[in-house]
Amino acid sequence: MAENEGQIIGRIDELIAEEHELRRSAVGQGLKPEHQARLKELEEHLDQCWDLLRQRRARAEFHQNPNDAQARPIPEVESYQQ
Repeated sequence: MAENEGQIIGRIDELIAEEHELRRSAVGQGLKPEHQARLKELEEHLDQCWDLLRQRRARAEFHQNPNDAQARPIPEVESYQQ
């Protein structure tokens, strides 16, 4: 079942909250290796969620079904040029 826009935004909010908590816990002492790995994972999943949200909005703008948008693999999303 495809996620709707509200669910994607909710997931983005959850990921951002966890990212902020990790960064707050590292103030003054730096990130532990396991936290660095988790932070990288969070950033990748955030990029994936933002990409899916952009796909859904583009589909809606061009009168296509936003539910046909699919989350792209992280390696694909991470290889996009900014």
